[in-house]
Amino acid sequence: MSDSPEEIRARIEASRLELSSDVDALADKVTPAKIAERQTEKVKGALGGIRDKVMGAASDAKSSAGDAGGSVGDSVSGQAQKVADKASGNPFAVGLIAFGVGLLVSSLIPASTTEKEVASNIKEKAAPLVEGVQDAAKEVAGNLKEPAQQAAAAVKDSATDAVGTVREEATTATSDIKDQAGQARHVVQDEA
Repeated sequence: MSDSPEEIRARIEASRLELSSDVDALADKVTPAKIAERQTEKVKGALGGIRDKVMGAASDAKSSAGDAGGSVGDSVSGQAQKVADKASGNPFAVGLIAFGVGLLVSSLIPASTTEKEVASNIKEKAAPLVEGVQDAAKEVAGNLKEPAQQAAAAVKDSATDAVGTVREEATTATSDIKDQAGQARHVVQDEA
């Protein structure tokens, strides 16, 4: 190795270029947009694999999602495999999963001003219907109150009659037993 200034400058320049490419690669790897893009690709791969498995295709969701590294990707692929195993060959399950994913995504997206206006208009137009339903419910409750009271009174009367009947039968049975006991006593005394 010679220590000439040109060779030293050349080595410094080569080291600088190598270091620059390493820094660029590292910056690319830790940029939030790139991380999100990689995770999105992992999830797309996992969901595509699930769809293929559920619909009867031969591709394996775990291998397509497992090719990408990272702990979040591994977790997604593991969950994707569990879902795929449970939903395999069941289009109804696929529909429910798709609905759930859509619901999750829609809950993460804020409502637009147009959606808020439409919801407000619907609420205003539905207010008379809600009031009508409330009035109808109150009327039905009022109409059912009197028959319910009559039914309760009838049950009370039936219970009172049943108590009276049981009391009378108990009294009669007691009297009959006393008579029979008295007769049996006379029979025993006569025989003795």
